[in-house]
Amino acid sequence: MPLIDLSRTIEHRTPTHPSHPPVSIGVWNDHNEIKQAGDVRFTSMSLHLTLGDHAGTHVDAPRHFNSDPAAPGIDAVPLENFYTEAVCLDLSHVALKAQISVAELEAAEQKAAPIRKGDTVLLYMNFYARSWGSPAYLHDFPGLSEPAAHWLADKGIVAFGVEAISPGTEGANNFRVHQICRDRGITHYECLVNLDKLVGKGRFRFIAFPLKIKGGTGSPVRAVAVLP
Repeated sequence: MPLIDLSRTIEHRTPTHPSHPPVSIGVWNDHNEIKQAGDVRFTSMSLHLTLGDHAGTHVDAPRHFNSDPAAPGIDAVPLENFYTEAVCLDLSHVALKAQISVAELEAAEQKAAPIRKGDTVLLYMNFYARSWGSPAYLHDFPGLSEPAAHWLADKGIVAFGVEAISPGTEGANNFRVHQICRDRGITHYECLVNLDKLVGKGRFRFIAFPLKIKGGTGSPVRAVAVLP
């Protein structure tokens, strides 16, 4: 039962979307401090973390783009939504900053496996390898066109996932794709890695449980693919 880790490492100053807080990690205490409890002398170490609920590899909650006070936070989304069957579509040919068309999704599905209702669809754009460590990572990502986002929603999926910090291209398109997710009742994962290892693998199990953040607009996840 091979496991493929699809999550980025969260580290100090991990790049985040400009609209979200930065990641800060530091030492709270370390093994230089000798502690004592009764007759026991010991050392321990712990870190402190300051980060937004959209840090690293993460999933959006409905309330992220839905102003309705009743829109669910991440703690209210059914756990079943984060434990689904999945397919990875190979869109590695898509140019940087380009919008993926419906025709490109249809062609990629033909080469992968049929998308079924309740699936999570992962979109491999070869973006991480082309951009990580450069300013392009925060700006030059490909993304879904608006018709392509509707096409995925029409399939009855639960969610889709991308390598970039956003599901659409930078600017207005990205926010329209977020609104389509809101209006169509689906969500998406951002900042995934290792999607190249899923190309040509057919169907697999996708697991990405969020933290139970009360009212959270999203959450970091440890995303994993379980291959047959």
